[in-house]
Amino acid sequence: MSRGSDLWSYTEIARHINVRPETVRTYRRHGLLPEPDLVDAGGHPRWYPGTIRGWALRRPGHR
Repeated sequence: MSRGSDLWSYTEIARHINVRPETVRTYRRHGLLPEPDLVDAGGHPRWYPGTIRGWALRRPGHR
């Protein structure tokens, strides 16, 4: 089973795609981000890096 550090939050996703975390939150609000792979005990969404890497290739505004 993966450790929590193997899952990305909005901050890690933002760092990966070079945007602000609020931009990633906006993507999620508009249904442009994949569904979280996990929601932690605090209710925070988390994604596996592979989920985000695949999405990042197709994300809005990506060239």
